[in-house]
Formats: sequence, structure tokens, C-alpha cells
Amino acid sequence: MKKVKTGMGRRSFIKNVSLAGGGLLIGFNWLACKRAAEENGEEVAMQMPDEWFELNGYLKIGDNGIITIYSPNPEIGQNVKTAMPMIVAEELDVDWNNVIVEQAPLNLDVFTRQLAGGSQSIRQGWEPLRMAGATAKQMLLSAAAKEWEVPVTELSVDKGIISHKASDRSIGYGEIAKAATKIEVPDEIELKDNSDFKIIGTSRKNVDAKKIVTGKPLYGLDIYEDDMLIAMIVQPPAFGMEFKSMDAAKAKEMPGIKDIFTIDTYPEDMEREWSDVAAFSKLVVVVGESTWQVMQAKKALNVEWDLNPDLTHQMQILEKSPGMEDTGGLENSDMHTALMSDAGPAKSEVVRKDGDPESAFSNAARVIERSYSCPFLAHNCMEPMNFYANVTDEKAELLGPIQTPEFAEKSVNKRLGFELDKIDVQMTRMGGGFGRRLYGNFLVEAAVISQKMKRPIKLVYTREDDMTNGVYRPAYRVSYRAAIDANNNITAFHVNAGGITESPLFANRFPAGAIDNYLAESWTIDSSISTGAFRAPRSNFIAGAEQSFLDELAEEVGKDPIQFRLDMLKRAKNDPVGEENDYDPARYAGVLELVRDKAGWNNGNSTSSKGVAAYYCHNSYVAQILEMDLKDNEPVIDRVTCAVDCGIVVNPDAAKNMVEGGTIDGIGHALYSELSFKDGGVQQNNFDSYRLIRHREAPKKIDVHFVENGIDPTGLGEPPFPPVQGALANALYKATGKRIYKQPFLPEINAESRELKT
Repeated sequence: MKKVKTGMGRRSFIKNVSLAGGGLLIGFNWLACKRAAEENGEEVAMQMPDEWFELNGYLKIGDNGIITIYSPNPEIGQNVKTAMPMIVAEELDVDWNNVIVEQAPLNLDVFTRQLAGGSQSIRQGWEPLRMAGATAKQMLLSAAAKEWEVPVTELSVDKGIISHKASDRSIGYGEIAKAATKIEVPDEIELKDNSDFKIIGTSRKNVDAKKIVTGKPLYGLDIYEDDMLIAMIVQPPAFGMEFKSMDAAKAKEMPGIKDIFTIDTYPEDMEREWSDVAAFSKLVVVVGESTWQVMQAKKALNVEWDLNPDLTHQMQILEKSPGMEDTGGLENSDMHTALMSDAGPAKSEVVRKDGDPESAFSNAARVIERSYSCPFLAHNCMEPMNFYANVTDEKAELLGPIQTPEFAEKSVNKRLGFELDKIDVQMTRMGGGFGRRLYGNFLVEAAVISQKMKRPIKLVYTREDDMTNGVYRPAYRVSYRAAIDANNNITAFHVNAGGITESPLFANRFPAGAIDNYLAESWTIDSSISTGAFRAPRSNFIAGAEQSFLDELAEEVGKDPIQFRLDMLKRAKNDPVGEENDYDPARYAGVLELVRDKAGWNNGNSTSSKGVAAYYCHNSYVAQILEMDLKDNEPVIDRVTCAVDCGIVVNPDAAKNMVEGGTIDGIGHALYSELSFKDGGVQQNNFDSYRLIRHREAPKKIDVHFVENGIDPTGLGEPPFPPVQGALANALYKATGKRIYKQPFLPEINAESRELKT
């Protein structure tokens, strides 16, 4: 067993208990949260306890043995609302069938890192969650030992029942819970050995699954209050423009409309949090009784827009750049392409340099050079941005889908001037996030609107608002060069990467550390367009580009693509170059070997075209082999085999679902998705013009295999997304004989087909 310090003395324990208001958390309806159990083939409701006892901020025990476990982190479909309580329940030693799971409210006095992002929820919560369960169990055992006057070491527990074998006595957690609240919090507790896990590592159904499929109100858009009004925004039609004037007379007279006004979400003198990313701060707001009425009033508005003064400086910088003609200073996609093509040589800064790459390139027998690019992408959560706000003179109550509630709370504090203890942010389940809901401008907008109206409101974005408001995945470009000697050895490697408005470069990732002469350069281009994190930030592009280039190199030197990578990883393990390499070569090689064996890479019976890729990000390793055929210039993906090293898998079925979803998502964005700009405006504002993957286009089969190594959990939500794009590109090459260097792939496939026909 592993002993850990609880870090929780009696004083903080009392503080934590008092925070819960005597056992009921404000804002939760217990009757709506009952969990069903099976009895004679029929579902029956759990009998709710008469009294609850809180042993720490993560859990409560009812007098009848029912356990409520709080899931502290926001739920965006990554299944933490099930997995995090499973970890607590494991150390608590309770029957999972007697557990009720609730979304915890924002409470930084009890929980740490209440944030959904970076695939860090389970990784960061692993020990605190285990500690919460183990601490409560120890207090319950101590209470029973005290009551029976026996040593605590003589007691055992199974599924919430404490037993003393010598005296043949037993007692349930519910019966001893009240006494346990009077026990001192132990300074040190023991955590289970991995071999003793009974819940962790077993598949458990999503605790919200039935509510989701039966349409129960779980999401922000489901919120309805009797006194609530609906608010919508009208934003500038282009990045680089802002509000000038409006004629709202006609719209104000329309049925159900309560008011039309302007707001400035982030005044210039306001200190922003990192999550306060918004291109449009000055907005027109329409408030009314129903969504339909507000949408009709938006159409009746006559709003004038003008160039943002900040654009003047940008125009001076860009006025001589290619693609700027006839744009009036507003950006367009042709300009972006031209700027990124020029920026690599002109703006690069060296980030890492090993050996003497210049000499290696000068002395090379041949040099291979390739460039890859991708467009901006919209997040396109199925549930558009929304938030409920009820701001009075005394407090601000906020409820809705947000990945960063603790930062949103600080933003409201700075924008409205309320003390933090007067701001209550609570989280609903989210219909998608992918990084968009890291940025809480819509929450702040809702708070400002409610304060102005002196009424509770629900702010709702239309799909068009959502797609044209940002925040977007940046556009990227990367160029690779490799020097090859007369003996077909790679003697130097050069990566030059950048984008609008960030670079995708990870200078210390593979193949850094595997090549004597290595050079990594980075650059960025400023823009009026707001960008931010997108699922697997930066990795979501550069992984596919890197893996495509490595395949080209393998072919150039006459090696099998997997063996080529394994040979480089062997060098990185046995004789690494540099000391800052941020990956484990053995684990990296492990997923490649596993996927090779599981997919039958060397099996010559398959007639499909195969492509392989592997990548490390968010502390995890994923390798994928994609098998496909090309029919009528459309890729038909037969199978994707995935090997994943993410440490201990808490909930195998849910983890498998995560890998499947990330794989499909990666394929879809690589093949179809693109956001382009003309005169500063987004050209795709709904799903009729912005292409997402469809059901019939998903792989027919996805096989998922996890490495069992007993390592503490690492990331899983994002790592399966990046490498499959490289596997797809490499399979497409096998099918078509043509390399693809630009996303999305499908237009490139069709263009090559037309070229061959002519």
C-alpha cells in the first residue's frame, strides 16, 4: 500500500463541512437525481436517506448507506462525471450500485483545478480523489473501532460494510457515519495497491446515460425559469469591424421584445483573465420573451459597422503583403496563405539546435523538403454557446456550460465588481467543448445583460453566431527538411513551423533526440481573428504533418515505415541527443509495436491501403493504423487499429469510446473541415457550408488496445485525435500514389483526380 499525507487538518475539515450548509448543496434537487436500481427486472428508485453526513467535500453518506459522490470537474462528454467518482468509490470501498453521482458546484476551498482542458482531469485528480475516498474510509473505520473498543487494525470493509471477524460484528457505513464526522481527520492514510482495485479498471455505465437518451434537462439550453427572458447578440459581420450605430425602432415594437441596447463586454480598463478571449467586445443585444421573437427582432435591426481603430496599425504592417489588394485592410484567406508562405524564411526564431545542421545539409547526398498547411477551424459544439444569469444588487448567480468556471468567476468579479463570495457559478453538462468553452466571453455577456435588465436571462447564440464569433483553431504551416547521406542515413532534420496567431511547434518532441543534427524554428503572424485552443492544441495539425513527412523519409531510404520509426526511437532511448526531450522512447516504441501486431501490419492478405502514425501529447502515446479503399474519389475507411498508452484506465468502455470519438473526429476534420475568410468575414456560417464527417463516412470498425503498465493515468481526451490524420494521409498516398500536403484532404484528392483525367 502507498502511504500519503492527507494535507487536511481538523481546522480545514471543519471549514469544508460548514461550506456545504449542513449537508445540502444549494441548487441541487435530490428527487431529480435519484439513481435507479434493478429489482425483479424492473427499475425502482433508490430510497433516499433521512439524513446525510459529510466526511469531506467529495462525498456524503446517508444514514441508510447510500453514498453521494461529487464530480468536481466540468463534464463535456469525456465521462469524468462517472470516472472521477469511481476513483473515490474505489478507495472508499463501497458498492457502486449504492452511489449517486452529482456535479459539484464551483468551490475552490474544497476542490482544485475545476477545469476541463488539456486532458488533465483524471491525471490531476488521481491522487486527491483517491485520498478523499481513503480518508473517509479511515474515519469510518476509526469510528467503528471506537464504538466496539477494538483496534482499527482488526477491522475489514467490503462494499460499505465494516466487519470485526473476532466478535462476529458488522455495521454499515450509514449506521456509523454520524459518529465518523466526530473523528479527527487522519494526517496520513494508505492507498490501495493497484492489484486490489475492484471498481477502477472495470466498465461502468455513464451515470447520465439514461437522462441523455430520454431527453432529461441536463444542458445549459435546457434551463428555464418562470421569470427568465431570452437574450441574443448581434456582432460585427467581419473581424476588424465594430459597432457604429443602429436603428432599432421597428424591432423594439415587435411582439415580446423587452429591450435592445449595446454592451461592452470587456471595457479597455478591465483586466482580462487568460480565458477572456473575444474578438467582439461591443455588441448589440436583443432581449425578449422567447427565442423566436428575439430572432425575428434581430432580423429587423438596421445596424451600421465601422473599421476598428486597432486595424489601422495592422493595415500599415500588412499593406504591402501579398493578397491585401482590394480588402480595405480586412483579412482574407488568400492573404493568410501568402503571409504564411513568406513568414517561414522571414520571421523565424531558433528554438532548439543540436549539432551542426548547416554542415550536415551542405554535405548531404540529397535533401528532402516538404511543406504542409491547414486552415482555421470552428469548434462547432452541437450545443451552441449559452448561459443563464441572474444578477441582482447583492449577488450574481450563473449556471451553464463552461470548461473554466474558476476563471469565469474571476472575470465576473472584475467586470461587475462583485466580491467572489457573491458570485455563484454552477455547471451544467455540456453538449461539446473541444476548447471553445475554455473561453467564457458568453458567460460574461450574460452577466452584463442580466445586470442591465435587472432580470434573470438566458443568453443563446444561434449556430451562425457561434460559427462567426470565434474562437478558432489557428491556421498553421510547417516546412520540414531532411539531409540524407550516400548510405541512406538521415544526418540532419530541420522543422520550421508557425501560424496565425500561434506556432504549432513542439521543439523537444520526437524526432528531436533521435538525430545528431537537429534544428527547430518557430514564427507567428498577428491577426484580427480570435484564435484559441482546439482539441489537442497545436498537436492537432503538426502530428499529421510530421507523421506524413516521416513516411516520405522512410520510403526515400527504403525502410518499412514502422521499423524506420522504431530505429529512430531506439537511438533516442540508447543514445539520446540533448537533455530536454519530453517523451519516453520506450513507451513511444511500445504503442508502435502493439499496433503493428494487432493490425497485422506485415500480413499481406489485406487488399486495403494502410497508413501508420504515432504521436505523443498530453502525457500519453497513441499509434494508429488506418486501412482504406478509394471509391469514386471518396475514401472508404474499413478499419482503424489504435494502441494507446495512457496509464491506468479507470473505465475501459468509456475510454474506448473516447478513443473511437477522437479517431473519427480527427479523420473528419482532416478530410472535410475548413473555415475561410473574405473581407474579414467568415464564409461558412452553418453546416450547409462547413463540412463535418457524416455517419456513413466514419470507419466501419475501430479496434482499441490499451497498454497495461500500471502507471498513474495520463491524458486521453485529446491524444487519439492528432496522429490519425497522419495515418489517413499515409493511407491515401498508398491508395492514390499522390502525397497530400494541404488540409482538408478531400478537395486535394478531387483536384488530383481531375488533373489525372485531363
